Amino acid sequence: VISLLFFLISIYTVGFLRESEIQSESLFTGAMLVFLSTMTMVTLSDHIMVMWIAIEATTLASAPLINTHRSAASLEATWKYVLICSVGIAMALLGSVLVAFSMGQGNIATPLSFSALAGVAKTLNPLWLKAGFVFILVGYGTKMGLAPVHAWLPDAHSESPSPVSAMLSGTLLNAAFLGILRFFKLMTLAGLDYYARTLLLVMGLLSLVVSAIFILRTNNFKRMLAYSSIENMGIISLGIATGGIAYYASFLHVISHSLAKGSFFLTAGNILNRFHTKEIDKVRGILQIDKINGWLWIGSFAAISGIPPFPSFISEFLITMELFRGHQYIIAGIFFFVLTIILFGMGRSVMHMAFGPADPHLVKASPAPMTYIPQIGFLMLAVVIGIYTPDILNNLLKWASALLTDIV
Repeated sequence: VISLLFFLISIYTVGFLRESEIQSESLFTGAMLVFLSTMTMVTLSDHIMVMWIAIEATTLASAPLINTHRSAASLEATWKYVLICSVGIAMALLGSVLVAFSMGQGNIATPLSFSALAGVAKTLNPLWLKAGFVFILVGYGTKMGLAPVHAWLPDAHSESPSPVSAMLSGTLLNAAFLGILRFFKLMTLAGLDYYARTLLLVMGLLSLVVSAIFILRTNNFKRMLAYSSIENMGIISLGIATGGIAYYASFLHVISHSLAKGSFFLTAGNILNRFHTKEIDKVRGILQIDKINGWLWIGSFAAISGIPPFPSFISEFLITMELFRGHQYIIAGIFFFVLTIILFGMGRSVMHMAFGPADPHLVKASPAPMTYIPQIGFLMLAVVIGIYTPDILNNLLKWASALLTDIV
């Protein structure tokens, strides 16, 4: 997912750099490549501390990207991002130390790798393991954008250039989620899965509620997309907390969210370049000014909102089905209610911007292909996965789900 998003976003970035007034293109592209490297390192690391170093490195690599425009608002967003995420990463470090401490003297020779710890999970001290998971969830949850430790995300996403916003939302949040998921696996093997599920459920539902409130209130369309990222991280956490077939749904939702949000943020960049404002009230008639961008804007909304045939519909349906199967009707009701509010809030803003009379002083666009092709690719891939999930992807999702449930 990280590699695919970076490939398509890099195509957009070529056109973006031609039209933008970035002071140092070499710094921008260099930081993007380092950012890609650090996130790839997260996925490849098996050692607890190596993964922690990689996640910390994503903060250092992406901070210059958030401050690309060198404005007061972007500088504030960068400092907020660095400070809050650094505190979160420090808590994750403490959590990692507590997990290592849970090994005790009997496992002193066991390497601090996830594969080695999985083999001795049942011998780990449950008290220290539970304490460590709390710090891990809050620490890496800060990077993932889970409420109530999400404060950096709206500012960073809204002030970053659109390619950076797409990378932050579509890849960085996934990398942090992977960190939580690896420790969740240890909790499951140690027989503490109920404890871990409860914490994930609380933070997942809280993320959904917070995003619903702020999506209704915000008048900044990039902040709206940022709160949508918090919502989707909440859905993924809720799926992992639910278990069963919701594991499969959560992994599918990771892919769906990344594709949809990649398209959404890049399209938002085109709108910002055309209208020179992020205020929803001041953007009208996108379809009149730029028909391709208008339909991409509407299509991205459909993809992120769980409207068929996009795969987010399947993932949300499967999570709901597992909630009903487990007789968790109250949680399912909250899930339905909050998603309805978010759908209404985002739909109202998206349709307001797409339709209506446009400013007559705005000249109709002559589309630059590089700033449209990636979004078309994102949405086409999403439709293909939603209509017919290729066997190779379906088997991969099943295999990943089986790793969490120990079912072969």
